[in-house]
Amino acid sequence: METKFVVICLKTLLLTYSFFFWITGMILLVIGVWGKLNLGIYLSLIARHYTDIPSLLIGTGAMIVSFGLFGCVAACRGNPCMLKLYSLFLSLVFLAELLVSVSGLLFHSGIKASFLQIYTNAVQNYNGNDEQSQAVDQVQYSLVCCGVKNYSNWETSPYFLDHGIPRSCCKEESDCDSQDLHNLTVAATKVKQRGCYDLMMNFLEANMVTIIEVLFVVTFSQLIGTRLSCCLSQYIVAHQHEMV
Repeated sequence: METKFVVICLKTLLLTYSFFFWITGMILLVIGVWGKLNLGIYLSLIARHYTDIPSLLIGTGAMIVSFGLFGCVAACRGNPCMLKLYSLFLSLVFLAELLVSVSGLLFHSGIKASFLQIYTNAVQNYNGNDEQSQAVDQVQYSLVCCGVKNYSNWETSPYFLDHGIPRSCCKEESDCDSQDLHNLTVAATKVKQRGCYDLMMNFLEANMVTIIEVLFVVTFSQLIGTRLSCCLSQYIVAHQHEMV
């Protein structure tokens, strides 16, 4: 009787954990998709320099959702082999999430030191057509900014000689013609005054800190599930004759 009670308690705990494990997978999926949609334009500027954290979150979240469902079945059936396999799955997920967490931490630590140069190069190589140039335009539209530190940064860009400041810098496109954009003195009254670098750093850091904190909490929660599944499996094997 005592053996069955312990098994029921362990099954209930593991089933509850597996349910919340499945929920964390859904949360990571949502965060990954949100990050892809909202941070995509910023990450596209530095994709060659850093890991694509949102894509890793989507992949990890999908894996957790699948394993979470398997964990619920394993807990209900109380099959030692399935429980050991679930424990192995959790260990693999722990390693995957730890990799993503560390990548996010390194991303956050290294981004400020290098992003100024990365974005400056993006402005200098701007041509208005390629993917990087489109990302610069989207940043200037979405953050209501212009240039790296301010609009005058465009003066040193080869694009400025032929086309002037990009139209994505204009406060009002209807009140911003090509002649205005070729003249920095006139453009000063027509374009956005704030530079993009500080705004981008504030936006990225605020969101990346939240993502990394959630990820670390989810990562180390896998150790609880691993321990529970191992305990239940070992207990069932050790007391199998009493449960017949």
